[in-house]
Amino acid sequence: MTQMKAVLAAAGAAVLLAAGQASAQAWPAKPVRIIVPFPAGGATDLLARSLGQKLGESLGQPFIVDNRAGANGNIGAAAVAKAPPDGYTIMFCTTGPLVFNKIIYKTTPFDPLRDFAPIVLVADVPLLVAAHPSFPVRTLPELVAYAKANPGKVTYSSPGNGSMAHLTAELIQRETGMKLTHVPYKGTAPALNDFVAGVVNVSFDLAPTYVPLVRAGKINPLAVTTSTRSPVLPDVPTVIESGVAGYQSSGWFAFVAPAGTPADVIEKVNAITNQYIASPEGKARLAEFGMRPLGGTPQQLGAFMVSELALWRPIAEPVAALME
Repeated sequence: MTQMKAVLAAAGAAVLLAAGQASAQAWPAKPVRIIVPFPAGGATDLLARSLGQKLGESLGQPFIVDNRAGANGNIGAAAVAKAPPDGYTIMFCTTGPLVFNKIIYKTTPFDPLRDFAPIVLVADVPLLVAAHPSFPVRTLPELVAYAKANPGKVTYSSPGNGSMAHLTAELIQRETGMKLTHVPYKGTAPALNDFVAGVVNVSFDLAPTYVPLVRAGKINPLAVTTSTRSPVLPDVPTVIESGVAGYQSSGWFAFVAPAGTPADVIEKVNAITNQYIASPEGKARLAEFGMRPLGGTPQQLGAFMVSELALWRPIAEPVAALME
C-alpha cells in the first residue's frame, strides 16, 4: 500500500509538473489587452489595432485594444504599471508617457524606466514646422531671421503645454536663438483650426495631420524634424538641412509591458512585431500614417528610453516650471 501511494504521488507530481510546463508554454491562453492611453480613432489607436490583429493571427488569441485616455496618457500608463505581469496586459504608447510626463508632471503614478518592461520600438514620425501662407517666411532660416528681428512677436500653436510639439519648438528655439510666443491648445484639432484660420503664424505638430493641407497648398511647410526627409513629404527639407546641425526630434511608438512580465512573452511580441513592420503589409500600413518602421530588441528600446529622458530633461524642466 505504501509503495502504491508513493507511485500515485509521483504520478500526480508528474502530472502537475507537466500541466505547469504546458501552461507556461501556452501563452496566450486567453485574450490579451493592449492598453492605448489615448482616445480611439487617432494614429496611435489605429496602429495598435493593426498590430493587435497581426499578433492575434500569429498567436491564436484576440489582442483587444482598450483605450484609457486622460492626463496626457498617465491614466492608461498607470493602469498598465499596476497590472499583473502575466503577459495579458501590454501597452502601445508614445513618447509622452514613456518620457515626457516623468519630467513635466510634479508626480506621476509610475516611473517609465522602473515600472515598464520594454518590448519593441515600432515606428517614428516626424513633426512638421509650418507657416500660414499670409506669414512672410518660406523656409526655416527665414523664420529664424524674422523671429530674431521681431522677438516675441511670432506666435506658434501646439496641441498643449508639455506636448511633443511644444518641446520640439522649445528645442529649436534653443538651438537657433530665436524667440517665439507659444499659444497652447487642448489638442491637435483646435490648434490646427486656428492655424489654418491665420490666428497664429506658425505651427508645430506631428506631420501626418498636416500632410493633406500641405498637398492642398493651404499651409507652407518649412521643415521636418527627423534626421532624414519624410517619405510622405519628400520635398520638405529637414531641420538639419535647414542649418541646425545635429537636430533630431520625432514622435515614436512602442510596446511595453508591466515590469516582471515573462521574458518569453516579451520575445514573442517582439518577434512578431519586428516581422510585421518589416513586411510589405506592415510597411504599407505605417506609410499610411506617415510613419517610418524601426524595430529592434527590448534592450535597444530600453536604452533609447534612457537616452530620450537625458535629451529632453533640460528642455522639459523649464517648461514644467512654467506650468506649475
